[in-house]
Amino acid sequence: MGSATDIETAKKNAALRAVTDHFDPSARYIGIGSGSTIIHVVEAIQALKDPRIPRISFVPTGYQSRQVIYNAGLQDIKFDSLPPGTLIDVAFDGADEIDEDLNCIKGGGACLYQEKLVATHARKFICVADHRKLQPRLLSQWPSIPVEVEPLAARAVLSTLELLGSANPKIRSGPMQKAGPIKTDQDNFIIDAPFKTLLLPRDVEGSDSARDRGVGGGEGGVWEVEKLAREIKGIEGVLSVGLFWGMNGEEMQKTGVKKGGQKPVAAYFGMEDGSVVIRRTGQAEEKVDV
Repeated sequence: MGSATDIETAKKNAALRAVTDHFDPSARYIGIGSGSTIIHVVEAIQALKDPRIPRISFVPTGYQSRQVIYNAGLQDIKFDSLPPGTLIDVAFDGADEIDEDLNCIKGGGACLYQEKLVATHARKFICVADHRKLQPRLLSQWPSIPVEVEPLAARAVLSTLELLGSANPKIRSGPMQKAGPIKTDQDNFIIDAPFKTLLLPRDVEGSDSARDRGVGGGEGGVWEVEKLAREIKGIEGVLSVGLFWGMNGEEMQKTGVKKGGQKPVAAYFGMEDGSVVIRRTGQAEEKVDV
C-alpha cells in the first residue's frame, strides 16, 4: 500500500493516459463521474488548452462532479437536459474495484444511480483508477456492494439481501452517527451489502459439476456477478445496484441499439512504479509509461 501522495500520483498518471487516448476536443458531450480520481481527469482536459473545449457540454453524475466541472470553468449540462436520443461521446468515471472482465463495483461515493445513467447513455465509458482497484474478481478487497434504496423499503431490502447471502448488510451512515443515514442526490438511502468474492461466468461455464452444484447461483452465498446483479435489482424498493456488468457501449451499439453499456470499454490503473496498466475488452493487459 503506497502513501497518500503516491496514490494521488497514480491516479493522475491513469487520468493523463485515459484522456490522451479517449478525449476528443471535437466532442459535443462528455460525461464526468464522481470521486477524487475524476478531479485529475478534468485537470488533464484543462491542461490541453484546446480552443474547442469551451464548446463542450460536460454531463455530471451528481452534485460533487458538477462542482468539479464548475470550478474548472467548464460548461455543464444536466443529464435530463440532453436532447432526446443523444449519446454522450465518452464518459470518464472511477470505480471502487474492477475485475478481469471489466465488471465494476461503484457507489462508494453514493452516486451510483447517476453514474449508471451516464454510463448507459455514452458511446463509451472509460474507467480511471489506481492500482488498489485492479483485482481479478469483485469483492477481492472492496468489502461490499452499494445498493441505493427507497427509504421506506430499506428494512425489507436488508432482510432480502440477508436471504441472498449478504453477511450483515447495513444502511450507510454519515460521518456523524447522530445525523443518521446519508442521503443520495435522489434523497434515498445506501445499503452496503457484503458478499463472498464474486465469480465470473467462465468460473462456472463448461463445468457440469459446477452447474450441478448450483455454483454461482447463490448456493452457500457464492454468486456469479451477473446473477447477483439481477437478483438485487429485482428487489422491490431498489433503485440501483453498484455492480456495473453486461455489455459495454461499443458492444451495445453493434447490436443496433442506440444506447451505452454499464461496463467500461477500457480501464486505466495508475501503478506504484509510475506506469499505467490498461485493461481493454477482449485484450490482454497492457502496461505503458505515461
